[in-house]
Amino acid sequence: MTAAPASRNVDGLIPRRVRLDRELPEEDSDLQAQAALSRAVLGRFRPRPPWSRLLSLAALVLAALLFATAVTAYVVDSMAHVGAVLNWYDLNVYNDAGLIVRQLPSILYSWALTPGVKFTYTPFAAVIFAGGSLIPLTTLHWITSVAGLLSIPLTVWLALGAMGSRGTRRTAVALAVGALALWTEPVTKALSLGQLEPLLLLLVVWDLTRPDARRWKGAGVGLAAGIKLVPLIFIPYLLLAGKVRQAAVAAGMFAVTIVAGFIVLPGPSRLYWLTGYFVRPGRTGAVDALVNQSLLGMMARQFVGMNSTQPVWFPVAITVAVAGIAVGALLNRAGRPVQGWTLVGVTGVLVSPISWDHHWVWVVPFLAMLAGLALASGDRLARWSWLGALLVTAAVFGSWPWHYSGDDAYVPGRGLLGWYVQPPEIYQVTHLHGIKLLTWNLFVIAGCLMYLAIVAGAWRIWRAGRRRTGRPTARASMTEMLLARADAVLSGRPAASQRDPGIEVDDPEIRERAS
Repeated sequence: MTAAPASRNVDGLIPRRVRLDRELPEEDSDLQAQAALSRAVLGRFRPRPPWSRLLSLAALVLAALLFATAVTAYVVDSMAHVGAVLNWYDLNVYNDAGLIVRQLPSILYSWALTPGVKFTYTPFAAVIFAGGSLIPLTTLHWITSVAGLLSIPLTVWLALGAMGSRGTRRTAVALAVGALALWTEPVTKALSLGQLEPLLLLLVVWDLTRPDARRWKGAGVGLAAGIKLVPLIFIPYLLLAGKVRQAAVAAGMFAVTIVAGFIVLPGPSRLYWLTGYFVRPGRTGAVDALVNQSLLGMMARQFVGMNSTQPVWFPVAITVAVAGIAVGALLNRAGRPVQGWTLVGVTGVLVSPISWDHHWVWVVPFLAMLAGLALASGDRLARWSWLGALLVTAAVFGSWPWHYSGDDAYVPGRGLLGWYVQPPEIYQVTHLHGIKLLTWNLFVIAGCLMYLAIVAGAWRIWRAGRRRTGRPTARASMTEMLLARADAVLSGRPAASQRDPGIEVDDPEIRERAS
């Protein structure tokens, strides 16, 4: 095959008349993959049009305005409905627990703010709250709220970075998704109560997105587990993912928090850790309550009571947990860590005996994952599909107000969760039928669908890997890729490195452009 004479362009290797984006036969997948990857590699060196940077800056400005509008709406709503949008109820419990630690620690786990409302966190968390109680309460309220607000876009930004997104596009998408996530029910509920969930989520995601070479990677997971036990699920995940040192660091940090609790609060620590207090589901509230959106909560509402539910729940929870951790680890090993630890996070909320509605802040990294997949997709239909899934997920978890007029207009409610269920009906958990079976278990059902969607994606990756079984895997540098492509084009044959889909590219930006 003879190519028409052509002068070399600024790319230096590929003749100007060679059309890398020409229509290739659909069945020639090797040439299709070669052309796509070549455009990705060469596009990195081709000067961008002047308007490209302007579009990026415009997108960043629009995303910043969207996030500012979402925050402003939240602040205005809070000021217009004092005590309804922000009440800091749980934060007040933490603060009182901190005062008890400083004055009468022996009653830490027997004291109750109101009947049935007790301190349920670890002794180490109580020590932290004792330090927080030194801050004036009003100041503590606003510090917690501002930190919680900022943690949402930061979590999305970290997840997008782990998926290969960089620069202004990463920041713009983080602000846009953060604006959407701010008005999901788990986030607004966590902010309303002054909960630690958004901050613990940020701590875990920050730790998991750090480079593996960092000596203390895993410490964030261990610290989060020392405050609230659910992040312990990430330790076996790290172990199965081949990150033994990180798993050891996480386990070590968790052990340090236990020891610190025994040193400062020996009596409460013995009660919490040595009597089985920490594994009693009922210590944190009614298991069958509407806002307990866990598998156990759903089964307790269906089978009426703990005694008849636990024999069914336990094997189901173990199966879901083991499968979620194993598939998450496989995704990490396959080069998709965000999908992996997002699956594990969702798994933790599903299998935990008590998962209040605000524990579902793990919808935030799920939304970030969908946005990252849309950014990385080179197919227009696939990109719009990811964006559609993102919007549907945000709508299902949305903090839709229950009133659009009157004194309570636009106050964030439970959204679609238990739609318009008011007392005393909210306590009639033994009479669920029809649409109530969906709305009362909405987050559990949505979480199961999120779980299954990521598992299905892992299955596709595994099937694709089986088709490549037996092929050698090599690592190609950027220069080698360019030279191989130049040789392929000039000789009229596919480059060997491109014929083998097992080739890995060192540069994440090249992988992103090629996907």
